[in-house]
Amino acid sequence: MSDTNTILIGAPVDCGKRGKGCLMGPDAYRVAGLREILTELGRDVRDLGNLGPGPLPEVTPDNDRIYKMAETVAWTRTLMETGREAAKLGFPIFMGGDHALAMGSVAGMIQHAADLGRPFYLLWLDAHSDFHSPQSSGSGNLHGTPVAYLTGREGFEGFPVLEHHLEPSHTCMIGLRSVDPAEKHALKKSPIRRYDMRAIDETGIAKPLGDFLAEVEAANGMLHVSLDVDFLDPSIAPAVGTTVPGGATFREAHLVMEMLHDSGLVTSLDLVELNPFMDERGKTAQLMVDLTASLFGRSVFDRPTLNHSRRY
Repeated sequence: MSDTNTILIGAPVDCGKRGKGCLMGPDAYRVAGLREILTELGRDVRDLGNLGPGPLPEVTPDNDRIYKMAETVAWTRTLMETGREAAKLGFPIFMGGDHALAMGSVAGMIQHAADLGRPFYLLWLDAHSDFHSPQSSGSGNLHGTPVAYLTGREGFEGFPVLEHHLEPSHTCMIGLRSVDPAEKHALKKSPIRRYDMRAIDETGIAKPLGDFLAEVEAANGMLHVSLDVDFLDPSIAPAVGTTVPGGATFREAHLVMEMLHDSGLVTSLDLVELNPFMDERGKTAQLMVDLTASLFGRSVFDRPTLNHSRRY
């Protein structure tokens, strides 16, 4: 994160699920002062505005429950291309939009890491694993499929073919508390690291995150963070259509962001699933902006940066 250039990319993706409202997310982050806070923290910020999905392809899903596949495919292609180019200029922040946007944002960052000859890692902060294939999804909502697509699971015919996939062993999920049986079955056969809230209750959040960061550092990896509003407890972040009780507390969430900042490993970020229509006077948008500020170094007291593999 030594490069101070930061690229804001509005991704008003609202086709990954049937509930509406996430298309207002990017502007809510702007109203909550994301650009201004990053500027105060010494970042040079460029806002690309809100993207559109581009031309819709002619695709037919195998599962007739699948919702708005053509729109999701179009968004995936657009975000892959835009993200890959933005990453050449600085640190991309994808302001969503529902979590289907990660199919494109993360794919673009994987390609960028491959262009640089560096390994790519993903930290998935979410109540859900989003590991459904289109065939296993009972709802047909494609915001539940990004990690499956990125790791190369079968069933994504019609989507952009990925030249490079996300290595499952390079993936860490923290905050899980709503995983469907089909996803559990697939995850049991996968080396993806996953920590549900019981694990967090037993060990705290610092230990699993610190262990993961130590591995990323040892590999000289590039780390993308995908932060879903429902990672947080709905008592502090109500503006999401997929609320699940028992999420990360205010203090846990800020600790995660401060550890990520201390690591210096994060190279790109998703902010997803904010639905301003469900918010309470903008408090969820403001919290997400405050968490982003912690990721970029805002703290109460300056601390000496120690090797996190020794600290946690």
